[in-house]
Amino acid sequence: MTGPERVGPERVGPVEGQEPLPFPESTAGLPPVAGAPVLELRGVTVRYGSVPALDRVSLRLVPGTVTCLLGENGAGKSTVVQVVSGVRRHDEGELLVDGRAVRFRRPRQARARGIATIWQDLAVIPLMTVWRNFWLGDEPTRGIWPFRRIDLAVAREGAARALARVGLPDLNVNQPAAALQPGQRHSLAVARAMHFGAKVLVVDEPAAPLTVAQHALVLRTVVSARDAGLGVLFVTSTPGYAHLVGDRFVLLAGGRVAADLTREDVDVDGLTRLISGGEALATLTAELRRSS
Repeated sequence: MTGPERVGPERVGPVEGQEPLPFPESTAGLPPVAGAPVLELRGVTVRYGSVPALDRVSLRLVPGTVTCLLGENGAGKSTVVQVVSGVRRHDEGELLVDGRAVRFRRPRQARARGIATIWQDLAVIPLMTVWRNFWLGDEPTRGIWPFRRIDLAVAREGAARALARVGLPDLNVNQPAAALQPGQRHSLAVARAMHFGAKVLVVDEPAAPLTVAQHALVLRTVVSARDAGLGVLFVTSTPGYAHLVGDRFVLLAGGRVAADLTREDVDVDGLTRLISGGEALATLTAELRRSS
């Protein structure tokens, strides 16, 4: 019996009719998912001291689908993101990429396996142009050493084409990245991940406040990645946005999977009630109304 593959240093680069249930019950097992998963967690546990941040969490990401990870603050969503992104190693269970168990020691190894993570802070280099932020160390060049230089035309045109794929066809790639709105920065990060061969896209909901238009831009990039055949993990606390783009919904509560549902299992109202506390929220609402 062989253990998980320990991934060593690698070069980062291109890698190849049921009625909806308004308030479904929690699922203890993992329902079957059509298609082979590109990334899978099997009974993953993460502890900080004696406190489990994740407790036997299982989920699958299938190419061409969006899995929404939902839950309240402290439910364990960020820990899941850290595990699949190589920031935090799991203590128990298995993390599989293309069916092979791995244990990432650093984020570079996750990226080399085609896992791209769009973090909440959406960091860019503000004084550099959009196209420079897009390439950021992988700029196309022309000429031979010692006369090699960046091919400016190819770099600008390539960045513009990639951004058009995620819903920004008219964005000026020559402007500084500081001029971008949060939703546009998000699209820039997704476009870069798709261009450099990501197979899995982990989208952590932006921490910055977004307008409805900016949220729409973020959701379009998620749909673009799904339509390009990526397995997408969309981490959000907003059930309305999740139901617009999600194919599957995994709800975490107290570090455990409280529900694993498809669009056929639940409508947006049921998903909202489930995330908001369901019966507990209804009881609290009734009590507040009686006391007012």
